[in-house]
Amino acid sequence: MAITKSPRTLTPEFKFKVVLEVLRGERKQSEIAREYHIHPQLIVAWKSHFLREGPKIFASKKADRHQDKKVEELEKIIGRQTIEIQFLKKVLGHLS
Repeated sequence: MAITKSPRTLTPEFKFKVVLEVLRGERKQSEIAREYHIHPQLIVAWKSHFLREGPKIFASKKADRHQDKKVEELEKIIGRQTIEIQFLKKVLGHLS
């Protein structure tokens, strides 16, 4: 009878830990992969993703506030237009 392994769920914390170990360069990537029983290509993918998305960690909060303000302005415009549309429908309904 063959025993099948269920797939592991690898947490973001685990992936971060592995990528940091690779970036520190104290051991070879293949050694780290062997220790954690993961394929070396998986580490390559995690590392690429980390390096690509890393700058977002330091993104300005000012940009977020600007975007929030813009969304608020657009919501006000939509609200006014909705009221205008309802009014015009009412007026057109009385004319018909």
